[in-house]
Amino acid sequence: MNQTEQLSAIQDYCKELFGKDSSGHDFFHLKRVARLARQIAVEEKADTFICVAGAWLHDVGDHKLFSDPDKALRELDDFLTAIRVSEVKIKAIHAAIENISFSKGKIPVTMEGKIIQDADRIDAIGAIGIARTFAYGGAKGRLMYHDVDKESTSLQHFYDKILHLKDTLHTNAAIAIAQQRHEFVETFIAQFLEEWGY
Repeated sequence: MNQTEQLSAIQDYCKELFGKDSSGHDFFHLKRVARLARQIAVEEKADTFICVAGAWLHDVGDHKLFSDPDKALRELDDFLTAIRVSEVKIKAIHAAIENISFSKGKIPVTMEGKIIQDADRIDAIGAIGIARTFAYGGAKGRLMYHDVDKESTSLQHFYDKILHLKDTLHTNAAIAIAQQRHEFVETFIAQFLEEWGY
């Protein structure tokens, strides 16, 4: 298989794994992150294959989404080997995706990892980011908002995470994309609170 065929197979693999997700970590999230990662990789002159493959695969083994993350990662390695991704490339993909999660509070070691993390975080900002925040909150049984008990609501998540993402990005290409989306989120929150009654 050439790299184009491998990326197509990876896409199909992710569609099988994430096609029915309703938490905002679905196939289309991965598709958007892969597209953004490719765009940023070209601008930053990084390894496009690792960026795109890693972007598709960055949620595999996430403890929020898999009951047995280690098993999911072992199965991923078996799959990548089966489609003839080299051992060197498999290691590079793992190095790129192991520290993507915001909750881990880590910065990826490789440029490709930083690009995937940037692309993933951009997808959490803007109109799509707003929709994903409420989709995830609904999937976890969270209230949208509450007059008194605000801590575990979806709106609070914007203050805890989403509004900070712009300042955690690594690449100039990502920062440029994120700015307008960040401003959109700020406008949304102000409008939401006005309509809520504050």
